[in-house]
Amino acid sequence: MTDELDTAVEDFLDRTDAALSEYDDGYADADATLRVVRNHLADLREAAEEE
Repeated sequence: MTDELDTAVEDFLDRTDAALSEYDDGYADADATLRVVRNHLADLREAAEEE
């Protein structure tokens, strides 16, 4: 992986962990959490396609 893709993967993991943590703590419902995770996944896919 390139540095840019490595960074994108790390960002995805950090942001997804944060979204799941908010869900676990009761700050977000399941639907909202899934939307956030899907958006992060789309960002990661975009970064991977740019490689």
